[in-house]
Amino acid sequence: MSKFIEKNVVVGPFSCNCRILVCTETREAVLIDTGDEAGKILQAISKIEQEVGGKLNVTHLLHTHAHLDHIGGSRGVMEGLVRVLGEGTSSPKIALHKNDLELYQALKEQGKRFGIVYDSPLPVDHLMEHEEEIKFGKQKLTVVHTPGHSPGSLCLKLHQDTASGAKESLYTGDTLFQGNVGRTDLWGASEEQMFQMIRERIITHDDDTRVCPGHGMNSTIGVEKRTNPYLAGL
Repeated sequence: MSKFIEKNVVVGPFSCNCRILVCTETREAVLIDTGDEAGKILQAISKIEQEVGGKLNVTHLLHTHAHLDHIGGSRGVMEGLVRVLGEGTSSPKIALHKNDLELYQALKEQGKRFGIVYDSPLPVDHLMEHEEEIKFGKQKLTVVHTPGHSPGSLCLKLHQDTASGAKESLYTGDTLFQGNVGRTDLWGASEEQMFQMIRERIITHDDDTRVCPGHGMNSTIGVEKRTNPYLAGL
């Protein structure tokens, strides 16, 4: 069995990629962008638990930003995990960049614009900062703040670990996609700032770094530099 597992669960009407990252040696895990369909995400966790032979300890629910399609399932996932864990055990931490906190707290208002009813979101437990390290088991993520799509948009860099099979990856949320970039016509967005962050904090990674966006297919930094029309001239 691999010492590292990555599972992508596509959820909700906006087809958000919810990533489940697991260190199988310790069974510690993090979730990235629990955007919708909490039951589907919990079911995927259960299947991984069967594969690794024990319960996962999900330490964080990490959010690349606070648009509804990336946070809408967090309450349901958290409550489902807590029910399984039982009283007296530590719950996962809901984590977000502070600059998207206002947007996160406005989840119900965001939903109304699309005719979607949400419960109020649970409180954020941890405010992520640029260059902060988040460890789960023997794996490590680094926070890369990339505002532009939203004020608190960030990427999460998974560090390569040859022993476990984890490849260097950048979970880019809605900032960089395969062949595309994030929209900048929403509240708090800035096209100039987004392209600055792509130039200074994203495409500076090695060409073989995986690009794992919030929607759609994975790519690599090298492929995007060569073929993404929005990156021409950066």
